[in-house]
Amino acid sequence: MITPPTQKNPTAGTIELGDIPQFTQETVVVPPMAEPEVEIPPVHTSDFQATMPQDDIGVSAPAPDAPKPGNPWIKRGILIVILFVLIFGGIALGRMIMGMVSQGKEVTITYWGLWEDETIIRPVITAFQAKNPRIKVQYIKQSPKQYRERLQAAIARGEGPDAFRFHNTWVSMLRNDVSPAPQTVITTAQFQTEFYPVMANDLIGGNSVYGLPLMIDGLGLYYNEDLLKQAGIQTPPSTWEDVIAIVPKLTIATGNTFTSSAIALGTTNNVEHYPDILATMFMQNGTNLASPKGKEAEETLIFFRKFATPGDPLYTWNETMDNSIYAFATGKTAMMFAPSWRAFDIREMNPSLKFKIAPVPQLPGNTVTWASYWVEGVSAKSTKQQEAWEFVRFLTSKEGAVLTYSEAAKSRGLFGEPYARVELASTLETDPYVGAYITQAKDARSFPLSSRTFDNGINDKLIIYLQNAVNAVRQGSSPTQELETMSSGFNQIFASYGLVSNAAPQTTQ
Repeated sequence: MITPPTQKNPTAGTIELGDIPQFTQETVVVPPMAEPEVEIPPVHTSDFQATMPQDDIGVSAPAPDAPKPGNPWIKRGILIVILFVLIFGGIALGRMIMGMVSQGKEVTITYWGLWEDETIIRPVITAFQAKNPRIKVQYIKQSPKQYRERLQAAIARGEGPDAFRFHNTWVSMLRNDVSPAPQTVITTAQFQTEFYPVMANDLIGGNSVYGLPLMIDGLGLYYNEDLLKQAGIQTPPSTWEDVIAIVPKLTIATGNTFTSSAIALGTTNNVEHYPDILATMFMQNGTNLASPKGKEAEETLIFFRKFATPGDPLYTWNETMDNSIYAFATGKTAMMFAPSWRAFDIREMNPSLKFKIAPVPQLPGNTVTWASYWVEGVSAKSTKQQEAWEFVRFLTSKEGAVLTYSEAAKSRGLFGEPYARVELASTLETDPYVGAYITQAKDARSFPLSSRTFDNGINDKLIIYLQNAVNAVRQGSSPTQELETMSSGFNQIFASYGLVSNAAPQTTQ
């Protein structure tokens, strides 16, 4: 009987960079860029002493009533002190006056977003401006294609936005572009209380916070309610053993042609989000993604390929199938893995399809889920950082998150952005679409193998090595050899971004 890879006690390494945040094995981050402390030595002045001329040559002393001659340096010193007092006093007074003037002066900040239309964000901006009347927000929706490059180029020219959205895995690429949040806006202790652990691993460096999340996302198990019921399956699988048991019940095939597939797994050309899926499976089986090789990694890669290997009992998918999203929407596959936003694609393709989303299956003894989400940050080059951070703080606050969710739900239907705030989890846990992502959030981990970030950077480069490994194994190559090559490629990419793989094992959380 085919069984999923045996669950091990995962031992994992870390990705470290200087003084960066202390991450779990799957997290890539940027070190806090602390400003050097400059110690100004005290200035010591010499005492000036004046002596009266000696009456050695018989010169008569001045009359008792006459003023005694003084040392001109004393007067000059007094004048210098007075001058300095006037100068510095004037500067301090000027700064105070300018500060009072600036507090009442209107400031406009620019905010670059990605997914929300103006109609969704505008009510949130209006609510913020009502509480902060001197701060105006200009929202500009960006295209995701080459967004990361445009963003960094604009910031480098001094023309970039004050606040902007970025992916949680981009911190290493944006190390010189993101500003740490002032302690008056949010502390690391507040962050850890308000948001999920994976977000603290991704966005806290030292004593600084480098971004605030508005939402959480990752992978969920989409399932066709009608197909499962027709096969006598009452509930979606919650473990990989459950998946193995129901694959034969849901697979209808004639040779290598599938009338109905159980689940979209095993290939790279037509399984959307396969990097996220494989990264999750690797971590569930105890693989150290910083150096993805060894027994656990090989077991995982082989298990993934079983679903697309002719003759295997789990054979239910192959390269001739439609794209997994389309195959699910048209009822040709019963299950697939995807982030929450794919529900809108499914609904658009087939409004009558009855489907729900469940948490991803697990191996016994260890719960690991996937996190891939977007973050709000502030440009290090912005001259309005305080105002930008105040806006980002409001946007990701309870009030801002609820307002954004409700406006998005009205505009898109189904739901809005799944909440990143722990305190709001109970409001969505039973939702048939986003509930799975909320209940999984506490066990989620991230790694720069996130698909559909369009970063042309660390994610896309690592994904190429993963794709090559899967395809080479499909062609008959040794999993051991391909994972060695993949691991070597990963290390080269990490090094190019200033990240170093620590080979020392670390128990996963």
